[in-house]
Amino acid sequence: MALRPEESVICGQGKRQLSLTEALAIIRRELQPCADRQRLSLTAALGRVLAKPVHATLDVPGHDNSAMDGYAVRHADLQTGQPLRVIGSAFAGRVFSGTVAPGQCVRIMTGAVVPDGADTVVMQEQVRREGDLVWVDGQHVPGSYIRRRGEDLRAGDLVLPAGHRLGPADLGLLASLGIAEVDVRRPLRVAILSTGDELRLPGETLAPGQIYDSNRYTLHGMLQRYGAEVLDFGVVPDQPERLHQALRQASAAADVVITSGGVSVGEADYITGLLAEHGSIGFWRLHTRPGRPLAFGRMGSAVFFGLPGNPVSVMVTFYQIVMPALECLEGKTPTPRLQLRARLERPIVKRDPRLEFQRGVMTVSSDGTITVRPTGNQSSGVLRSMSEANCFIVLPEGAYELQPQDWVNIEPLVGFN
Repeated sequence: MALRPEESVICGQGKRQLSLTEALAIIRRELQPCADRQRLSLTAALGRVLAKPVHATLDVPGHDNSAMDGYAVRHADLQTGQPLRVIGSAFAGRVFSGTVAPGQCVRIMTGAVVPDGADTVVMQEQVRREGDLVWVDGQHVPGSYIRRRGEDLRAGDLVLPAGHRLGPADLGLLASLGIAEVDVRRPLRVAILSTGDELRLPGETLAPGQIYDSNRYTLHGMLQRYGAEVLDFGVVPDQPERLHQALRQASAAADVVITSGGVSVGEADYITGLLAEHGSIGFWRLHTRPGRPLAFGRMGSAVFFGLPGNPVSVMVTFYQIVMPALECLEGKTPTPRLQLRARLERPIVKRDPRLEFQRGVMTVSSDGTITVRPTGNQSSGVLRSMSEANCFIVLPEGAYELQPQDWVNIEPLVGFN
């Protein structure tokens, strides 16, 4: 993974920082889908990404059928004002075998095949019946309440493209075509580890200067929700030899390696140097807040992400950088982030010129207006701001002040945080 000279940003302080758009362009250019595929039954395929397109094997629906409970009639007979004689019934799965002749009709249920000779269905609420005779009320359009053969899909139509992530409706659609199994990409194997002499596991006793490791648990949860297979390599102390050994083992076992901490320019920040020495660096510094120090590259055959150590920075960079990369590796069709417009409830003073992702709480009023407020302290070390948030407030580059009722863009975090 080598960048053109004008794109290189891997040197020390003072070098150009990549915009988020530039970083994502590099990721999409460099990463290719993993080749491994699996063939799964529909019940095991929810959330998986299709490895090849699916085409319809038959028409859906497979026949003209009724959209309502009522009576199948000849529309021409409705112009006479005369009663129609009921000659039989049609049910879903039980076809009426005769033909509707002039002056006749068939009692029909939703989903039943429309009998030969009939061209319209009249709702039962618009019919008065006495014995075998029915009188039809009101005006009716020819073809009313008939679902035509193939109006959903025709045999040979593209049903779902390669790169599509399967949802519940997709499974039902495939089942309606008689498809029992699909070819999908296998789940990505992602190794995670935290770095730092100060980190301890939850449940252990803290000595002065020590803190609990939260980043691995956050990453594990986000990756699990994404659908990846997570390989946890624990906490590694700030020792180059130990870090190199852990990175070598993780890269041999996984498609992607994600570390947190050790990517800045401190005396105990070894990750970027190890990546440069034993792997390759695609980029290092971003013009975003939070998340300026972020290393992207390769270690062995694995894609590598060195995320910052601050807990909020881990979540923001995972959402903005790592998730799009995982989608590339899965072969998922890229989809733009959903952004909505919202009115601020409180003022925001933006002093940092970088693109900023503040954590916010959005509310939808009864008239559909969306409002948003920041979740208090926006420091990158305050994880509570992410726990309380249901959206990012996206603040473009520049320094400025925003007042209540000003419009801002937000990115909802539904299904993420």
